[in-house]
Amino acid sequence: MRIWAIANQKGGVGKTTSALCLARCLADLGHRVLLVDLDPHGSLSRAFGVAAEPPPKGTFDLFNGESIASVARATGQADIQLVAAQAAMATLERRSATQPGLGLALHRALVNADADYDFALLDCPPTLSLLLVNALAACDRLVVPTQTDPLALHGLEGMLRTAAMVERSRGRALVRQILPTLYDRRTRTSHETLEQLNTYPGVSVCPWPIPMDTRLRDAASLATQPRHLAGRGINAYRDALQWLLETADARPQEAAA
Repeated sequence: MRIWAIANQKGGVGKTTSALCLARCLADLGHRVLLVDLDPHGSLSRAFGVAAEPPPKGTFDLFNGESIASVARATGQADIQLVAAQAAMATLERRSATQPGLGLALHRALVNADADYDFALLDCPPTLSLLLVNALAACDRLVVPTQTDPLALHGLEGMLRTAAMVERSRGRALVRQILPTLYDRRTRTSHETLEQLNTYPGVSVCPWPIPMDTRLRDAASLATQPRHLAGRGINAYRDALQWLLETADARPQEAAA
C-alpha cells in the first residue's frame, strides 16, 4: 500500500478537495483507496455524509488500538473506503504527554491494513499537531497542496520544515512534492508564485497546476456524485495524479531534479 499525506500548515489551500479528487481518480483507475480524515473539523467526513453526532467510529479509535478494518466504512463510491474524523481527536494532544507511542499509532494501523488497499490518502489538519506528525511518520510521500498566492508560501515553508524534522526522526526518506492549487492563469500573481514554487530545494512541483474551478468547491458533490467526474479542475487532478504515479518511486533528490 502506498501512503500519501495530503498536508499543509495553512488552511484554505485545497487539502480536502485534493484528497477527494485524487481518491476518485485513483478509484477510476481500479485502485482500492482508503481515505483517512485526520482533521478534527471533519470536512472530508461531512462531504461523505458522516454525521458528527452521534460520534462515528473512526480515526480516534485507531489511537486506542482498534484496527482499520473495524472502523473503515463504505462511501458509496466503488473502491473507496473512509476512516471518519471524530471530535475526540482534539484530545489527543493532552494524551501524548503521558502516553508514549502515540506518534506511531497511525503507522501501526496502516501497516496492519497493508494488504487491503492499494493507496491510503491522509487528509491532514492545517496545524502542527500529533495528528500531522502521525501522518508524516506513516507516509511514504508528502503531497503539499499550495495556493498560487504569495501568502500561501509561508504555510509551505513551515510544512517543509516540519517534514524535514519528522524525516530526521523517523530515519527514512520522505518524498516531498508540491501540488499548486487555485491557479488563475489570467493573473501575474499566480504565474509569479508558480515560478517561485519551483525554486524550493529538495521538492518537486507538479507541472499541472489545479485551476480555479467553481465545480471543485462542492465537496459533497465531489464525494458522492455517482457518475464520472468532469470539468477542467478534475481533469487537472487526473493529470496531476498521472505525474504522481510516474514519480512514485523517486527518492527526494530524484523528485526534485
